[in-house]
Amino acid sequence: MSREKPVAKSKHKPADGGGVVSVASNRRAFHDYEVLEQFEAGIVLVGTEVKSLRNGHCQLVSAYARVEPDKDIALLISAEIPEYKNAGPLFQHAPQRDRRLLLHKREMASIRNSLRQKGTTLIPLRVYFKDGRAKVLLGVCRGKHDYDKRNVKKERDIKRQLSRYKG
Repeated sequence: MSREKPVAKSKHKPADGGGVVSVASNRRAFHDYEVLEQFEAGIVLVGTEVKSLRNGHCQLVSAYARVEPDKDIALLISAEIPEYKNAGPLFQHAPQRDRRLLLHKREMASIRNSLRQKGTTLIPLRVYFKDGRAKVLLGVCRGKHDYDKRNVKKERDIKRQLSRYKG
């Protein structure tokens, strides 16, 4: 009779064995901006950044992304991934360094064309792990005016009231 060792369930992977594990979401971006297009990009990270992300530490509040006009390079700017506490001082990373994003050339060209419109910007909407690899969901966004925000809130309240009366 052979005994199989029990397989330890990792806290980093979902129960179904693959899929998406969310790390951080930029909820403020959905309030302040209208998302026109979305793109998925990989991130170039060092070891302690990956460990810090796996622990769920990341802030996207003031972060934005930029595609360099003359080169095919995309950068994630001012996204904060705090230092990994269990690593020694020699292995630490800079928390707010610029991180390179991995996109296909045609995606960069599409983003560049979208950013030529007046009032658009490239904002990270979410950081997550997809099949063990760190990804960023980028949105080409246009800023909302105050009256747009009020209209969205008004529509949400109306839907809530209707659902109460129906339910």
